[in-house]
Amino acid sequence: MTENIDINPGSNNNESPTQKSNGVWQPDVISQKDINYASWIAFFAWVFAVYDFILFGTLLPVMGGHFNWNEAEQASLATWIAVGGAVIAFAIGPIVDRIGRRKGIIFTMTGTAISSAMTAVGAGWGKGPLTIIRSVAGLGYAEEGVNATYLTEMYATSKDEKFKKRKGFIYSLVQSGWPVGALAAAALTAILLPHIGWQGCFIFAAIPAFIIAILARKLKESPQFQIIRRISELKKAGQIEQANALAAEYHLDHEEHQKTGVKAAFQGKALRPTLILSLAILLNWSAIQVFSVLGTSVIVNVHHLSFQNSLIILILSNLVGFIGYLVHGWLGDRIGRRNTVAIGWMCGGIAFYAMVVASHDLVTVVALYSVGLFFLTGPYSAMLFFMGESFPTSIRATGGAIVHAMGPIGAILAGVGITSVLTSGGEWASAALWFGALPCFLSGLVMLAARHVNPEDVK
Repeated sequence: MTENIDINPGSNNNESPTQKSNGVWQPDVISQKDINYASWIAFFAWVFAVYDFILFGTLLPVMGGHFNWNEAEQASLATWIAVGGAVIAFAIGPIVDRIGRRKGIIFTMTGTAISSAMTAVGAGWGKGPLTIIRSVAGLGYAEEGVNATYLTEMYATSKDEKFKKRKGFIYSLVQSGWPVGALAAAALTAILLPHIGWQGCFIFAAIPAFIIAILARKLKESPQFQIIRRISELKKAGQIEQANALAAEYHLDHEEHQKTGVKAAFQGKALRPTLILSLAILLNWSAIQVFSVLGTSVIVNVHHLSFQNSLIILILSNLVGFIGYLVHGWLGDRIGRRNTVAIGWMCGGIAFYAMVVASHDLVTVVALYSVGLFFLTGPYSAMLFFMGESFPTSIRATGGAIVHAMGPIGAILAGVGITSVLTSGGEWASAALWFGALPCFLSGLVMLAARHVNPEDVK
């Protein structure tokens, strides 16, 4: 059910709309301070969601050694966890379109923290229970889509001209939480693993996630969601004229915004971005699964480097990946986010191909892997913002979640492919090329079919 709105001034919670002096309803006024606070919370939420997400892939070889899981069993486990994560990521969109963006962030971060802490003990219960626990960690992945939805709407309310001209770059700073989180996972694993073991690493990861969930309670709900929710309540109360008047006052397309739910994402103007972006994310996440989530496995098995060296490579490469987020965010404000993503992912595919077939020299591997991550993960600073701009407010979280859920499905397909190659006697190098480098390049080509969105049109 849609929650009740307290329209009285001086309400004691941050998401309640207010009234004008003449008693007419209006959403909360969002200040630049509110937007800045939302950006910081979204950044740290993403950092620690990624921290947990990458931590599992980073420690999978160690966990495999502890429980005597061979390479194929580890790849199979990662695949089934991706299946569960896909279900969670898909389900979160309609939930966030119902409960709100603010509560969505709190919900996803709380789930991430619980899953991380439970991993420490759940792994000992067997691969089945561990799969369920790590599937809940899909909330951490889904948090990225909630961020994109929330910040797209919050940034559109800004009255600061300088902010509006560089909001894509500012969002890239938030989205750079991916390399920061991945860097933290690799660095802290290298430091903590010898002292507290892999179980302790997961327990440690849960603490900051819980803290961010608590801090997120001070966020304000986006005005766009408040308006859509108010219109919905007026319609349910039979006040159709008032609902239509409110939609007109805030320049909402009545026909477009009255459509809600999953079905609406496959109708009208929403159909094209749903299909094109979904396919692009599916292909790209095959590469993410191979070169980011299972990066240590690729480095260790393809180039025969030690696990400790693989952590060093992850740390150095993600530092370069951080720069990639800023560059692609800046570039998206200038040549368009669609073009930025397309070019970046095609370059990433080429870089990873070169990395796989290159010599086993440590410097060469570091250089090419870094370039690959620069063009693989960096474009997401433009991609996630572009997703938010591609759907109307009423289904922004739902549409974004459908697209976003294709990521775990791409990871599933990569996992199935890798498992098939390894169990049939193939090598990691072949698996990385077919299910990593090639899909990365193809995802960039697919993005060229997406519709260009003028950021100024997102109100």
